[in-house]
Amino acid sequence: MPEILFNVDHSKSMRDQDVPGHNRWHPDVPTVAMVKPGAEFRMECRDWTDCQVGNNDTANDVRDIDLTIPHMLSGPIGVEGAEPGDLLVVDILDLGPVPQQSGDAAGQGWGYTGIFAKANGGGFLTDYFPDAYKAIWDFHGQQAVSRHLPGIRFTGITHPGLFGTAPSAEMLARWNTREKALIDTDPNRVPPLAVPPDSTNALAGTATGDLATRIAAEGARTVPARENGGNHDIKNFTRGSRVFYPVYVKDAKLSGGDLHFSQGDGEITFCGAIEMGGFIDFHVELIKGGMETYGITTNPVFIPGNVEPRYTEFLTFIGVSVDHDTDTNYYLDATLAYRRACLNAVEYFKKFGYSGEQAYLLLGSSPIEGRISGIVDIPNACCSLYVPTAMFDFDVRPTTAGPMKADRGQCAMAAA
Repeated sequence: MPEILFNVDHSKSMRDQDVPGHNRWHPDVPTVAMVKPGAEFRMECRDWTDCQVGNNDTANDVRDIDLTIPHMLSGPIGVEGAEPGDLLVVDILDLGPVPQQSGDAAGQGWGYTGIFAKANGGGFLTDYFPDAYKAIWDFHGQQAVSRHLPGIRFTGITHPGLFGTAPSAEMLARWNTREKALIDTDPNRVPPLAVPPDSTNALAGTATGDLATRIAAEGARTVPARENGGNHDIKNFTRGSRVFYPVYVKDAKLSGGDLHFSQGDGEITFCGAIEMGGFIDFHVELIKGGMETYGITTNPVFIPGNVEPRYTEFLTFIGVSVDHDTDTNYYLDATLAYRRACLNAVEYFKKFGYSGEQAYLLLGSSPIEGRISGIVDIPNACCSLYVPTAMFDFDVRPTTAGPMKADRGQCAMAAA
């Protein structure tokens, strides 16, 4: 087994670990370990919310999540010889839930998917599903089942939602400036357009004193993907993947977490994956001067691994850039087109007895495939959403007999 460079005791908060992680991006978060190019190592990861969500039948915990706490990141790990302008080559060797453990922390044999309330983060379909809901998933090897979505079993594609290198001070300032400008266009929007720096519950790793205070005040929130990688939520970023991260600071400072047992393309409920704590094994190398050599300056590049479920039959839903609620046409709006594809799928699965919330949770957590199918045929962008039919223990294809409607239970709900 690779050497464990970041250890997590899942009975403790990330703040109370022997070596705490961090929940803000900042160039001065201290490294917790150094490795040489060619090294293989393991990082253990806490659930992204620091385990604010429990294995129960209420969504009160999802409704009440304190979003100043996420994401809890393990690291940073420094790589000897890494300098700004290099590419950090990261191979994912293995990853999964907390090994050989059962318990109260997500990843100890179970995980969860949540619909965030519109007043607390929202989701892709938040105008249609503004309240908090939740599904608990039990892990059986590579498969997941849920008491909150009966009749469904699928193979997960385990992957990290969030990994990246540290930003430079100049890049951090650019992030904060441009995101503030976006917020200022509609500062009272719910949910907000972006999340600015906030020292509340900031965790600065092993930094103390004035340095910790400065990191808390300046550090960028971890919600979006950015130039350094960050919260990409790419479901095929799994075992066997190779990622080329831009290096912006000395030693690169690789950090991350937000492990997922499974996820659909888009992670549409915001907490749409099956969230868990666990472990991830890496191998690292360097390409000196690789950013200029390959023109990789504002984005990582990755080669997906070959590990994924072999689903061969799909029911595919189409969406175009028309708001059917108001019968308003939008010009080549791929976001709207994907939203409509998702809503079309939700309406379809309601005919089989699932609630809209159950269908929404399913689309966020299961290995659906989302694609931009057409983005040039004015005025309508076209997106498609592929749902594996083998996930269901009944036939979901349209037939002359009509949908096989049944009592499909219910997902966990928040108290009124």
